[in-house]
Amino acid sequence: MDNVYLSWNDVAYLVDRITAGVTGRIDALIAVSRGGIVPAGLLAKRLNVRQVFIAAVSFFRDEDQQLEWPVYLQFPEDRLLRDQRILVVDDIWEHGRKITNVRERIELAGGQAVTAVLHLRSGPAAATDPAPDIYGAQTQDNVIYPWQAERGKQEA
Repeated sequence: MDNVYLSWNDVAYLVDRITAGVTGRIDALIAVSRGGIVPAGLLAKRLNVRQVFIAAVSFFRDEDQQLEWPVYLQFPEDRLLRDQRILVVDDIWEHGRKITNVRERIELAGGQAVTAVLHLRSGPAAATDPAPDIYGAQTQDNVIYPWQAERGKQEA
């Protein structure tokens, strides 16, 4: 798997592709923390959506222990999601575990979720996984976005 370093222009192109794929009204966005925060902000501006929430979801108790069920460190109240069409945004979809759980929680609250990611990681394991509703591009590479702190370390 190669490292691919994206520029801000590359990200703008992906945001344009996602924006073109959004149909119907979007009442709010939920950024899946942490990777979805920057893309959600860009999409909120492009789609003129003012209500932006954060879903801080973890499947890890610590770095070595993966949990079977997610822990929600932050999530909007159900009353804010009921009868709303929510665009759920993350940076990359590998297996979709986090974003799928966010979608389910929105639906349990009475909202409708549309999932969007900058990249869909394709490969043999991904063939059986669910897919996002909208994605900017497919990749098999390790994508490094312009806002990632480790970007400077890897380019040096």
